Amino acid sequence: MKGLHAAPAGSRPGRRTVLGLGAGLLAPTAPRAQPRWSPSRPVVITVPYAPGGSSDALARPLADRLAPLLGVPVVIENRPGAQTAIAAEAVARAAPDGHRLLFSATATLTVNPLTRRDLPYRVEDFAPVAHLATLPYAVAIRTGLPATIEAFVAHVRANPGRISIGSSGRGSSLHLAGALIAARLGLDWTEVTYRGDAPQVTDLMTGALDVAVLGGPPALAAEHTGRVRVLGWTAPARLPHLPDHPVFAETWPDIVSVGWFGLHAQAATPPEAVARLNAVCAEALRADPALRERLTAEGVLVQVPGPPAAFAAFLAGEQRRLAPIVAGLREAPSP
Repeated sequence: MKGLHAAPAGSRPGRRTVLGLGAGLLAPTAPRAQPRWSPSRPVVITVPYAPGGSSDALARPLADRLAPLLGVPVVIENRPGAQTAIAAEAVARAAPDGHRLLFSATATLTVNPLTRRDLPYRVEDFAPVAHLATLPYAVAIRTGLPATIEAFVAHVRANPGRISIGSSGRGSSLHLAGALIAARLGLDWTEVTYRGDAPQVTDLMTGALDVAVLGGPPALAAEHTGRVRVLGWTAPARLPHLPDHPVFAETWPDIVSVGWFGLHAQAATPPEAVARLNAVCAEALRADPALRERLTAEGVLVQVPGPPAAFAAFLAGEQRRLAPIVAGLREAPSP
């Protein structure tokens, strides 16, 4: 009877056996999962606005919630100026390793590329990480001015050049919202330039400034003092948490201006780093409905971020939407 039998003790395996073992060692194996990217030092989020504005209302609590998820400190660095270009340039020139992010906004990557030829950065210098929020703008006025939109518009028309409006710089998203209102309603007011929301609010409260287009948090905080009133919003419809606040679109449907906040990395940042940063942003905001609720009540409509590709598609759509508005206002004089 023929059968299998063990090789005698001390004998060497034959050539065929050796080749068989070699073939087994060389056989392809299932690919191993790549190690997850983790930061090796503090992550810096560069905010292109002065402290105290709408951006800080989201950026700082987000940083606090990202730190334990990433295992390193997450630091906010405010670098205002040049209509957000100073901060954007710093991130565009940073090492592409995921440790420096831009708290991006409408002005940085949708308005500036449409209005300026002297930018020290390009849209292509950045990789989208996470779309964090959208925000309509609040038109705030000092006390003593007419308190309804229609009466206020009539007052400005009756006093050409005598009403002052704050601006964070010609070509900024807030300036464009004010310019859109002026162009659509035929308003002639005097523009006063500021370096951020906070000094505009101060001058509104003291009566040194008549009107300002602001983000929701500083506008509502000022209104709570009783010395400033939110006249109306540039949203397409009333905000769910502020049903008593009117919007310009109720009377003039084409007066709609809504901005956005997000995070961008340097363009050459490794995809695994972008993916991890996107995931922790989504985890941080998903796990904190109280933060989303609080900011929504302040006019910052926070969302759980989708994938970076969805953010990129949103940005492309925003440039298409804003291009004709910017073209229509480009040659208009300052309001």
